[in-house]
Amino acid sequence: MDMENSMVDLIIPVYRPDDKLDKLMERIQKQTVRPEHIILIHTRAGSGDGFPEDRYKDIPGVVIKHIEKNEFDHGGTRNYGASLSDAKYVMFMTQDAVPEDRYLVENLLKGFTGNSVAAAYARQLPGRQSGIIEAYTRQFNYPEESSVKSLHDLERLGIKTYFCSNVCAVYLKSIYEKMGGFVLKTIFNEDMIMASKIIDSGYGIYYAADARVIHSHRYTCRQQFTRNFDLAVSQQQYKEIFGKVKSETEGIRLVKKTMGYLVKQGKIWLIPELILQSGFKYLGFKAGSHYDRLPIALVKKCSMNKAYWGN
Repeated sequence: MDMENSMVDLIIPVYRPDDKLDKLMERIQKQTVRPEHIILIHTRAGSGDGFPEDRYKDIPGVVIKHIEKNEFDHGGTRNYGASLSDAKYVMFMTQDAVPEDRYLVENLLKGFTGNSVAAAYARQLPGRQSGIIEAYTRQFNYPEESSVKSLHDLERLGIKTYFCSNVCAVYLKSIYEKMGGFVLKTIFNEDMIMASKIIDSGYGIYYAADARVIHSHRYTCRQQFTRNFDLAVSQQQYKEIFGKVKSETEGIRLVKKTMGYLVKQGKIWLIPELILQSGFKYLGFKAGSHYDRLPIALVKKCSMNKAYWGN
């Protein structure tokens, strides 16, 4: 497998995929800048796990690797994919992120000008099934204007300085390797931990607003709780990174802005739903912030990523 002259290789961890992976694969092949190789790291889930290997294996440039469920790691699995590439840039996507148009890769790579930018990430747009609250959250986190974030923005942007999402992101491989790759054995946030290293080392991160993927979830209140529990766990485990910036204030700002938006749109009956969702997010984050004081059985119940805690 000769990847020596590749410009960009795409790595996608796969587990029990649905039809969004088919759409992703179809649209990524039509890009104006097509990845030289598309590396699928499939986590086996037993018989009938829905992975359509026969549909992908003969596509030019597609490389399929299989791992067992106990081998999966948010950072380690992506590092394994990157180790198979000799491309100048490594691109990561999740299996449920669908390129909106043919210019996704091209617009991500436009951000790598000069020697300052080491990573770029895409704008996430809500899917058709998204409610108005989820759609506004996407708009809040992924604005219409592109920008470059650096160490100088830490005081102004706080935790958002370190924001970068492996839902769809590209890294300059030489800097990715210089940073030691993604951290191993983390429950969440391998992308933000890498982003913090990039920023603290003096490099920039490019937010490419014109590089767009359709990606959103309709979480229940319980799922909001478990997701924010894991978010807080990762921040507690990496206090040296997240301890120096406040994240709760950004959450409060989102709630206030969303409430104002609902009033402006005449959707005030959705405010109780917003308050309920926000309450579960807050409780999950607070519980996760003290996970090390909780019995492991309770921690597993509270966590979205139960496999992380072992048997």
